[in-house]
Amino acid sequence: MSRVAYLFPGQGSQSVGMLADLSELGTDIQEHLARASDVIKVDLTTIVANGPEDKLNKTEVTQPAILATSIGLFSMTRRLGLETPCAVAGHSLGEYSALVASGVLNFESAVRLVYERGKIMQAAVPEGSGAIVVVLGLNDETVREVCDSVDETVEIANYNCPEQVVIAGLTSAVERASVACMDAGAWRLVPIPMSVPSHCYLLHGARKHLEGVLSHLEFQHSNFKVYQNINAKVTDDPEEIKQNLVGQISSSVLWHQTIRAMIDHGINTFVECGPGRVLTGLMRRIDREVTATALSNRETIEELIRE
Repeated sequence: MSRVAYLFPGQGSQSVGMLADLSELGTDIQEHLARASDVIKVDLTTIVANGPEDKLNKTEVTQPAILATSIGLFSMTRRLGLETPCAVAGHSLGEYSALVASGVLNFESAVRLVYERGKIMQAAVPEGSGAIVVVLGLNDETVREVCDSVDETVEIANYNCPEQVVIAGLTSAVERASVACMDAGAWRLVPIPMSVPSHCYLLHGARKHLEGVLSHLEFQHSNFKVYQNINAKVTDDPEEIKQNLVGQISSSVLWHQTIRAMIDHGINTFVECGPGRVLTGLMRRIDREVTATALSNRETIEELIRE
């Protein structure tokens, strides 16, 4: 018997025209983009459809755009009758989508929250002063040692899967750490198009501002299990969820550990709900025995409907 979890992607999964072909299955995504645009007074519909790319990649735009498209897609899965998940998790920003899907946050509140989160993050780190790079081919301990050897801020931001982590920090520090990672045997480095180096100490000062925004929002108990990034554990207490979100902004995303915990708890089917296939690709590196599917194209959704 399958036990299904929905996974929601974060920044780096965005692209101009994302999920456009799903309009043939309904207007759910466009409706959520329109609702989000009304909330923050930014024309997300046009930016997502037509760009320009550099505007879509600005953190305060990227965050509500990904949340709106992900929740629009989730709404589509409910309308089309796809299997209801027993658990959810989101990668970084995707955790906010997971909280909306599980009923902890309403959509409009979440849009305002991630828009403010994006502005808080951007204000904390001047654009161009930070960088984020995916490191492929080294174990976690080696990358930690490399980061510790650099005398400026650079650290592991995401533990994605075996031999894939993300490092973030000051641009000069990330550049030095990247060279050291290649010298240590990394086989590839991939820069991520983000204007803010999230999940590192550079964002520590942003925590108090985010906590202030969160204090005005009412969180509900979840409709199904929510696994959070900061500790890879199930959390249901609304106040604890808020505190974990505050900590998440400057702490490592324990994605690999989260997926392992979900598998250990009996989940054997994972559905990526949002733009791209990043999380599905990571699943194949974490555990090939489980089923992983991305809903980013029409054919996949139509196949699931027929099952």
